[in-house]
Amino acid sequence: MLDAPALVPDDEATDALERILRSRWSCRAFTPEPVPRSEIARILELARRSPSWCNTQPWHVHVTEAAGTARLRDALCSAVAAGGEPAPDIAFPESYDGVYRERRQISGWQLYDSLGIDKGDRAASRRQTLRNFDLFDAPHVAIVTTERALGAYGAVDCGIFVSNFVLAAHSRGVATIPQAALATQAPLLREHLGLPPERQVLLGISFGYPDVGHPVNGYRTERQALEELVTFVAD
Repeated sequence: MLDAPALVPDDEATDALERILRSRWSCRAFTPEPVPRSEIARILELARRSPSWCNTQPWHVHVTEAAGTARLRDALCSAVAAGGEPAPDIAFPESYDGVYRERRQISGWQLYDSLGIDKGDRAASRRQTLRNFDLFDAPHVAIVTTERALGAYGAVDCGIFVSNFVLAAHSRGVATIPQAALATQAPLLREHLGLPPERQVLLGISFGYPDVGHPVNGYRTERQALEELVTFVAD
């Protein structure tokens, strides 16, 4: 059995993590430049160190490149254009109420303001929503799946993996956007990727190099105050 290493504060590591967490954002405009396979592998090497319940590691990712991205992009856009009801493998939230509705609205308004979309302009907001399915022009997308039998806790473990993937990518200069919207097309993704029945589509992560001059990449969302997120129980 290995001896557990002593844990001591490491200001340098903390500062590096803080820089990554504070500077990361969800990218909605990418350049066409592909990310080298070696860089993608390094990001995945870091993300695979994610913790999971009983070390089950329920995540699996299909990463598209080149023509693979183009084919999937075309399939998604065609499916959405044809209409039909969303069909996610994992149920979406029933509603957004209270502070959750408020945060969602503020985030949406920031997005629309960055693009000059007026409140109430449903046609323009619809066009922006559809950008999810052309992957915001990203050269890659990672489709993340989980094991059906592991239920909510498998999805939670995959969420940790997703977080570490986007942070690792950011540390390598690669921009990302996790997209639940892609999960609405779970049947298409299952057929396109040849997924077995026991795998559930959780989400997609479009990634690549950011178009830094695009206005949609110029705003940042806020985070709740420490006092809002924690309740200390002393006795």
